[in-house]
Amino acid sequence: MTSFTFPPGFRWGASTSSYQIEGALDVDGRGSCVWDRFAAQGRIQDGTNAATACDHYHRFPEDIALLKAAGFDSYRFSIAWPRVLPTGTGAVETRGLDFYDRLVDGLLEAGITPMACLYHWDLPQPLEDAAGPQGGGWQGRDIIGPFADYARIVAARLADRVKEWMMLNEPNVVAIFGYGVGEHAPGHKLGEQGILRALHHQNLAQGAALRAIAAEHSGLTLGTVLNLQPSVPDSAKPEDVAAAARWDAVWNRVTLDGVLRGEIPALLAEKMDSFVQPGDLEAIRYPIDLLGINYYSRMTMKHEEGHPFDVWWGEAQCRRWTGMAWPVQPEGLYDLLSELRTDYGNPAVFIAENGCAYDDVLSEDGQIHDAERVLYFREHLESVAQAVAEGCDVKGYLCWSLLDNFEWAYGLAKRFGVVRVDYDTQTRTPKDSYRFLSAVAKSGSL
Repeated sequence: MTSFTFPPGFRWGASTSSYQIEGALDVDGRGSCVWDRFAAQGRIQDGTNAATACDHYHRFPEDIALLKAAGFDSYRFSIAWPRVLPTGTGAVETRGLDFYDRLVDGLLEAGITPMACLYHWDLPQPLEDAAGPQGGGWQGRDIIGPFADYARIVAARLADRVKEWMMLNEPNVVAIFGYGVGEHAPGHKLGEQGILRALHHQNLAQGAALRAIAAEHSGLTLGTVLNLQPSVPDSAKPEDVAAAARWDAVWNRVTLDGVLRGEIPALLAEKMDSFVQPGDLEAIRYPIDLLGINYYSRMTMKHEEGHPFDVWWGEAQCRRWTGMAWPVQPEGLYDLLSELRTDYGNPAVFIAENGCAYDDVLSEDGQIHDAERVLYFREHLESVAQAVAEGCDVKGYLCWSLLDNFEWAYGLAKRFGVVRVDYDTQTRTPKDSYRFLSAVAKSGSL
């Protein structure tokens, strides 16, 4: 087995999101969000909800201790918009900001760099309900100003200590599954136009938020987090090759080319023409300091009519599958990082999410010997190491996720954590994968 030593200063850590771990949904003035309503409508597959989740709101010191014990030096968390602005705009709930104050101070005391993400899907429900000419939430331009105001408010409280800020997390997933096909909150089935509108308005809101923070604070590292997955055709048939290209444009290029190049993919320009206004592309493009990448697998796509963009999932080529039935394709991460180096000017990036769900079994010794997850991490870290050795500007690696948590429409049934959470007792149990990543982080080598 080949060994590799990561460069000095390479960072190690974990990511989480507010809605998936915090619980305390009715505590300290928090307002409702689209996922609260989605769950209340009975749309979570296992019938659970995030009312308690990991109870991180009350147990965050324990979770910080887990990060510190692992030797992690970085932690990406998200801030709950409705915890800070219960209606999305207007009056600020200072108790919500107080919580993130305590979290940040605890992280810094433990020697862990906080990386704050402003939006990980918990859109305040009143903003979704406030339908403008194009629709509510991310369907209309009316959300751009509120998001920039929210960014300004949070940065005003935390930017003296939090120096790294990510605007959005996976805007493509929000657009496709939340507004296009209805599998995520807010649960709309608006097809191609719904997807593209949500993508475009998230891009615009992101640009406005980046400028709002930069105008009032210096010395910050500003960026965003994109889910990027190479789109490959199911076969060599021309229609499948064309379908994979269309999906690449939707899944990867609207967000990536938007912020880095100020461009709309040529394949989508006509479909987006009705709502892209003069000046939009200049407003979207921004010289970010750091790009977060969430990677899980390639996407194997085929032509199939009746779905948005006449594209559907094909048969992936891989040796193994995760508990989510996602293909294990670590080589795709190397391909992705290499493309960013050769085609996008080698921007500074970090792996903001990479991980897998498996049906973990609690062994007789009280531990979780998750060998499949350990192998998953090892193989993906080998891809990162290969990319770094070839000159890719990768600054760090954050696993998804620190804790088992509320996995969106799947509920509590899917476990991504390197730490097991017993949802009845809230007991945290580090898994073998936690110990594996800890050893890599402490040694700096694989």
